[in-house]
Amino acid sequence: MVDLTGRVALVTGAGGGLGREHALLLAAHGARVVVNDLNPEQAQSVADEITAAGGEAMSVAASVSDFEAVEAMIAQIVDTWGRIDCLVNNAGILRDKSFAKMELSDFRLVMDVHLMGAVHCCKAVWPHMRAQGFGRIVMTTSSSGLYGNFGQSNYGAAKMALVGLMQTLAIEGARDDIRVNCIAPTAATQMLEGLLPQAEMDLLQAARVSPGLLSLLQNDAPTRTILCAGAGAFATANITLTKGVYVGEGPDAADGVVTQWGDIQDRTGESVPNSGAEQGRQELAHAGYTRPAPQTS
Repeated sequence: MVDLTGRVALVTGAGGGLGREHALLLAAHGARVVVNDLNPEQAQSVADEITAAGGEAMSVAASVSDFEAVEAMIAQIVDTWGRIDCLVNNAGILRDKSFAKMELSDFRLVMDVHLMGAVHCCKAVWPHMRAQGFGRIVMTTSSSGLYGNFGQSNYGAAKMALVGLMQTLAIEGARDDIRVNCIAPTAATQMLEGLLPQAEMDLLQAARVSPGLLSLLQNDAPTRTILCAGAGAFATANITLTKGVYVGEGPDAADGVVTQWGDIQDRTGESVPNSGAEQGRQELAHAGYTRPAPQTS
């Protein structure tokens, strides 16, 4: 059993739906849970549910899009419980419409809540996690970002941006044991009502996603993992790199890319680079360049 006893976990957007399920399960595994939501009554209701079951919880109503409010929330958590160990960036909204018909204000709003909301929370907890030498952060990405979805250009862009944020924060946080991952849930939440058949809604209960979250928050959690979860099924998604080919430069280079396109996109032997720099080194290697070994005195 995953034991989170002594850990303090913040779940944003936890007044209902997936966030509520996350909060309840974290508490059931011993964590002290901070239930955040824009709606104070809903946040308190979930916190009361946790304490009624014998757990420890507190509610904080704040908008993740407001950095000052987020900073105040983290200060309150640390003042009350002395630390912050786990951050689950779950808060989000939908403003679905085809790109041609979408107002830019709706694009910005979705980016502000999903992406900047996660940035605000990560920025506020980062110094505390570094100081204590431990942190677990989970971004909520989506298949709409990983693979696209009609009518969700704003949502998809925000969700894929969170993957990029995860990649770099995981690298920068490694020395302080801050592990950063993504979960891509498929869950029948309020945002999906009326969009899916009832039979699918019944299978895609939010509670069937949350068990995957615990694997990303435990002491032995991975880092830089994208965990897809839905209907009790779990898989990892990866941003891979094909072996590629060397085309070179010159007047025929563009034609070379076109004629060798099949080899360029051949997925045989593809890899998952450890960083953008590593991907760049593969390109240099194709060009016949080997970086000199560092000199030692």
